[in-house]
Amino acid sequence: MKNRPPYPINSVDYALQLARLLQQEGQLSVSQAAEQLGVARSTAHRLLAMLVYRDFAEQGKDRLYRPGPVLYPAGPDPESAQVLTQVARPHLQVLVAKVNETANMMVRIGTQVRFAATVECDQLLRVGDRTGRVLPAERASGGKALLATLDARQLAELYRDRDGDLPGLLQDLSIVRERGFAVNDQLTEAGVSAVGVALPGPRGGAPAAVSLAIPSVRFHAARLPAWVSALTATAADIQRDLSAAHPGP
Repeated sequence: MKNRPPYPINSVDYALQLARLLQQEGQLSVSQAAEQLGVARSTAHRLLAMLVYRDFAEQGKDRLYRPGPVLYPAGPDPESAQVLTQVARPHLQVLVAKVNETANMMVRIGTQVRFAATVECDQLLRVGDRTGRVLPAERASGGKALLATLDARQLAELYRDRDGDLPGLLQDLSIVRERGFAVNDQLTEAGVSAVGVALPGPRGGAPAAVSLAIPSVRFHAARLPAWVSALTATAADIQRDLSAAHPGP
């Protein structure tokens, strides 16, 4: 039996209760949250807004709150994420030595991607460490590459709250699927562009993506073939070593 702390912080307790409710219930309205906690709707709304701000929750167009990237059940378990990072980092270092641009590895968590590892290049003007950062998957290069491994039904379920934009997203991802790589040209940050590919694997089963983050002043279309070739080789090498680390039966 757990004893209540002698000096409880009610606001923290309420936020943690809400996070647990989101995991258990899958979705909550402001009024449901207020009722569950026994607080005013305004208090529940402020608590939920903070959970959204810290990626513990997401709010859909239907105004309901759902688990965010931190709580999303489809994310990799800690052990798998650790192995993935350990396997990928040496290959990212080789990639950076080859192209002299910052390399990242990211995993998809719902409709977002989380940067699991970064290796910076040594150029004076460079993109810095993105480890731990969360971005919308449909905007990040690696996120788009991972989304392109999903079929239309999976994407429709994943983006059930953005009906009007879904056809456009599907069209964009079909181009990514055809090319085998994705580009983010200042969609997530001014002055930063990126190109990414998903690790090879079964359709919808890619565990991660690798990308190069490049200052936009150096991001030239003529260099894309070389970058994509280097990324594709790196992704294949990571997947090979991952398979060796987790051999099948």
